[in-house]
Amino acid sequence: MQAWGKDQGIEGSMVTFVADPAATLTKALGMEMTHPGPPSVGIIGRCKRFALHVDDEEIKATVVSEGPDDPAGDDDPSATLAESMLKVVKGE
Repeated sequence: MQAWGKDQGIEGSMVTFVADPAATLTKALGMEMTHPGPPSVGIIGRCKRFALHVDDEEIKATVVSEGPDDPAGDDDPSATLAESMLKVVKGE
């Protein structure tokens, strides 16, 4: 995660990357992908594409990018990208 953060230029910013290798947080948030899609593409046990707005340890908003034929949100991740999340945060 540190190397990814460095590559993305977030060092020293307010963004924090968090690893969840055992899916503990993923399951607690109800974000485990359960779509029966092909295991060959890594869907089984994978985390949904989501973004959270958290303020003072309270989840204020949860946004998920997924669709009926796109459980990973790969075709349209826009809802969870920074621009959309900023709109969510400003609209609260």
